[in-house]
Amino acid sequence: MGKKKVIKQTQEEILKEGEAVKEKIQKTVVAKGKRGARIGYVYISSTYNNTIITLTDENGKTLSWSSAGRIGFKGTKKGTPYAANKVAEVIAQTIQNLKINEVKIKVKGIGGGRESAARTLAAHGIDIISMEDITSVPHNGCRKPKLRHP
Repeated sequence: MGKKKVIKQTQEEILKEGEAVKEKIQKTVVAKGKRGARIGYVYISSTYNNTIITLTDENGKTLSWSSAGRIGFKGTKKGTPYAANKVAEVIAQTIQNLKINEVKIKVKGIGGGRESAARTLAAHGIDIISMEDITSVPHNGCRKPKLRHP
């Protein structure tokens, strides 16, 4: 196997992204009258092909998101637990920059990165209040076709 290629953002890109997130937070702070977002929601969508992690505030407004493809993984490597770790590290850094105190995690999907992403968030010192599985469950499916009579 070859080397794993991970695209690293330049300082300018990181600063621009950080400023955009701070503007979103300030808008929500002005609307609520509070100082900073205290509780955040982390949605981990893990499939066999990719892992997408979204950070939202209490109202469900997206503050930041990242995925394995956005970081630089391609092909089948996007669905690996290693790629999910890297995505979770990016989100953990964003959570620390935004000074969010507590996080509720909601996991969806059956991919390999669902547990490793949650463990990475915990390893970075983020307080996890709850963890919930919101994977949809099939319930009998479609109606079967009518039988053919000769």
